[in-house]
Amino acid sequence: MSGETLQVYFLGTAGALPTPVRNPSCIMIRRGTDTLLFDCGEGAQQQMMRARCGFTVDAIFVSHWHADHFLGIFGLVQTMSFNGRTEPLTIYGPLWVHEFVETVKKVSRFNLKFSLDSVELEEGSWVRFDGYTVTAFAASHGLPALGYVLEEDPRPGRFDRERAIELGVQPGPLFGRLQRGEMVKVTKDGQECEVLPSDVMGEPRSGRKVVYTGDTRPIVPALVAYAKDADLLIHDATYDESEKVRAAEFYHATAAQAGQAAAAVNARVLALTHISSRYTDTSCHAAEAKAAFAGTIVVPDDLVMLDVTYRN
Repeated sequence: MSGETLQVYFLGTAGALPTPVRNPSCIMIRRGTDTLLFDCGEGAQQQMMRARCGFTVDAIFVSHWHADHFLGIFGLVQTMSFNGRTEPLTIYGPLWVHEFVETVKKVSRFNLKFSLDSVELEEGSWVRFDGYTVTAFAASHGLPALGYVLEEDPRPGRFDRERAIELGVQPGPLFGRLQRGEMVKVTKDGQECEVLPSDVMGEPRSGRKVVYTGDTRPIVPALVAYAKDADLLIHDATYDESEKVRAAEFYHATAAQAGQAAAAVNARVLALTHISSRYTDTSCHAAEAKAAFAGTIVVPDDLVMLDVTYRN
């Protein structure tokens, strides 16, 4: 449905090592009544409490199996069980997700009171939710790794009220039926005629689109293919340009390269995350990204929440 809230909570924005002000990777997206986690690093539960967003999670998507992206899952599922959760929880991820979930179950032993399931994804795999889809694409990180695209269904075009009245449709319930895609019958000049939604509705409008790369080298072919016109691109920006050799060695991106990626996919907003612990000041990251990308750039602190708005 159009009009649903779409909020992104940056619960963890650090690189491999946490800092006093940044936790390991964890992005929470709330879309309507759904809550999804994209990665769940150590300390995610405390970040949820600090952000006052609760522990209700409908699914977890893991980008890859480096510990800073999944260690928080062990404690989170224990807390969910302690709090009385009975609904199943599915963990989605690349190769080895089944082994990971079996490990969580073994560690939990008798304490887990709900079903914990696993689904292995690869590039092009998709998971359908009410009103939107999460699609996986291949990242480049030296091991099986995925990024994710959360994309809403298209919205109806704008309703032309004046045209509807001109065709004989009286304001009221018939307006609503046309906007829901139904044909209506009206009487005009003594004759019964049909009015189709296409007669009074504009072209469908795109829903919102959030892209999370996880850890990756920049501008991989899959990113360009899947992230086009992202409303929010959350991109690995572990290093500044002075460390671009290190970034390539460890399959990460620099802030400048993240900016280039945002420009390549025509993103509207770029969020730079996975910031190495060597940086206490991220102003250089923002400046380097801005050299390549003219859109809005943010380097969110932990616990920042962004509302994702419609383009039109």
